[in-house]
Amino acid sequence: MNKKQLFESVFNNFLNQNTEVEAIIVSDVDGFVIAGEKSMDIDIEIVSFLTAVINPLIERVREEFSFKQFGTASIDTEEHRLLFVLINEETTLSLVIQSMASVDSIAPYAYFLAEKIAQILDASETGLIQISIPDFKFGGEVCSDMGRIKNQLYQSKIEQGGVYRFKFIVIGDHEVGKTSIIRRFVEGDFIEKYRATIGLNVLSHGFNAFGNKINIMLWDIGAQKFFKRYRKTYYKGAQAAFIVFDLNNRESFENVTYWHNELKEFIEYKDLPIIIIGNKTDLPEQRVISHEEGVQLAGDLSKLIEMSESTAMSDYSDLSSIENGSQTKISYIETSAKTGTRIQDAFNLISYHFILSCEDKEESILKETIFNEIDSILDTNNELTLTFLSQNELWNPTLQLLTKIDKLGNPTTIKDKKKEKRFEYDNGLILKSYIYESYKTSDSDGVLCVFDARDRKEIDPAWIEIISNIIKDLKKNKVISVGIRVSNDENWSKLIESFNLEEEAENKLVSLLFFRIKEDNIIDVFEQLSVTLNTIKNLGFNY
Repeated sequence: MNKKQLFESVFNNFLNQNTEVEAIIVSDVDGFVIAGEKSMDIDIEIVSFLTAVINPLIERVREEFSFKQFGTASIDTEEHRLLFVLINEETTLSLVIQSMASVDSIAPYAYFLAEKIAQILDASETGLIQISIPDFKFGGEVCSDMGRIKNQLYQSKIEQGGVYRFKFIVIGDHEVGKTSIIRRFVEGDFIEKYRATIGLNVLSHGFNAFGNKINIMLWDIGAQKFFKRYRKTYYKGAQAAFIVFDLNNRESFENVTYWHNELKEFIEYKDLPIIIIGNKTDLPEQRVISHEEGVQLAGDLSKLIEMSESTAMSDYSDLSSIENGSQTKISYIETSAKTGTRIQDAFNLISYHFILSCEDKEESILKETIFNEIDSILDTNNELTLTFLSQNELWNPTLQLLTKIDKLGNPTTIKDKKKEKRFEYDNGLILKSYIYESYKTSDSDGVLCVFDARDRKEIDPAWIEIISNIIKDLKKNKVISVGIRVSNDENWSKLIESFNLEEEAENKLVSLLFFRIKEDNIIDVFEQLSVTLNTIKNLGFNY
């Protein structure tokens, strides 16, 4: 381990992230400088000043920290502010900060830096040390930012494969094994020597779960009461959480409720997935908490109901539950960081719940968008008729999607026949559904068709005839939306070219739209419906 190089890298990363910090110095109990760095535009005399002033202050700082726990002290001078963080009984981190800078905003980063310094100084930690400095303003908006939906692969089957990125925090009492669980997972290693986390440690790690690529940012947060003032900053943007307790320590088990309450108080998302972990199963003779108590605790905290055994997590049987009337997922699992038992399972479980939570959030947002688009059209036209065509009356994803939008309410009139379905709503919305053999479209504002071409190398000529007939049947300034369901390896462009109906549609003043729908990919169906509604609205304004 090249400690000099590590110090230089982490200090430079820190200074780049925190421009109000002008110098960093790590010194021992006698004031000897172990390592340091300054910003590019600061005079070296500032560093010399700190070196000179730190000796008489060091004893005062240590007196304030005589209880041998971590803490900070700050001192103002005429030109600068000095922030001290006690790393251990012999080492202090000192920061030279601009006079008008906020110590409170820099302190959370200072604790993170102190943890990295401790890792570098600790000779026993020969494993991975990640030196990047996280952004504590990380918002965790992957699931709620409409602009990112295209980049967040969304599938109705969790095993289909996607890429997910999320931040999750690991909290719980002292010495329950939070850092050891993370280290076992990230590095496959375990160290017997205990050292409390100084405020915060952040690691990034990637792995595969259920055929999906998972990229996580793990935030290992110190348990000291002194750090509570900073934990709210560290919790910001969390999208999942581990609450860890020691199976051999009843107090740590009872404190899970405290950590759960603090988490609920601090987080922005009230429905993030939570895994309660009972750690140290490798010490059965010392165990004081039963498996049943752990499951009961999860149930008491979230009023859980048993999860369906048909899910992808059925192998975990009694571990997973869903909060009744909420999207919150809370599970209980037991692990051993020392032996590695069920560590991977715990991370798979949190990933599983996160993906489902992410899908739920995105679907909710998209449903709201669709409702608003329908409402906007009805404000102008008073009536909107949408017609849906599919090969099988039991599989019409766009119609099924619309009828599950709660804000539309229940239809006042329903006609449900094998060849024709009709739903009329109070607000003027009319939904009609037909199979290919029998359809009526002349009164429609938009017609949405879905064809299944997954096992085909070319388009069925009958499909072309159906679209041609609809073009002839529709009034001008109406919309035909054609969704082609294909596998990933299909020649999409070739399939679309087979229709060759653009000129016919243009002559009739009908908008003809084509959409690729990947197998069971609901976001493509949302997009098809959304674009169709927008086109109807724009044509209405133009007309």
